[in-house]
Amino acid sequence: MLIIGLVAGSLVGQLLVSVPALSFLTKSVNLSWEPKADLLVIKYDLQFQMKLNLISLLGLIAAFWVYRKM
Repeated sequence: MLIIGLVAGSLVGQLLVSVPALSFLTKSVNLSWEPKADLLVIKYDLQFQMKLNLISLLGLIAAFWVYRKM
């Protein structure tokens, strides 16, 4: 449910990019996490990246609120 809220908020943010008055809502921040390990038997390298803006956070909060009401 929370991922759906983030995705919905990101989609609304992408739709509002063309509106100059709402540019503060659509300015994104990139967050990344890259865990790596070489354990001689197994070696892994993962990359997680999130692009958050204020609209996507509002979507996350709305999804959390809807989930609590269910």
